[in-house]
Amino acid sequence: MTTDVAAMTEREYFAFMAKRLGMFVAGSRLAGVEGFLDGYDQNALRHGGPGLRGWREWLVARRGQDCNHGWHGQVRHIALPDGWERWDLSREEEAKVIEVLFTLLDEFLAERELSTAHGD
Repeated sequence: MTTDVAAMTEREYFAFMAKRLGMFVAGSRLAGVEGFLDGYDQNALRHGGPGLRGWREWLVARRGQDCNHGWHGQVRHIALPDGWERWDLSREEEAKVIEVLFTLLDEFLAERELSTAHGD
């Protein structure tokens, strides 16, 4: 994998980010990661990229059920299937959600790459 972030695919970029969270998000906290991804999405959409278009819908399909949460809550539902008490998670819960988030994001982007390669 290249270390030139401008030359990375989205999958490479987010894998790079996941391994070096502190370089991208102060404190490596979940709220910062979520904010970063929201900003990434909005910037990409403003400049003609796909951003995270379809991400929430993909998560709902992956989970097999919907609720009134945005993508942030959908990831929590998948990562913490027994539920959570508050949006302000413990450090252990945050670590689990972050780990699952990057795994899910990679799966989503891999499917999108495959779909784009096949002209879907």
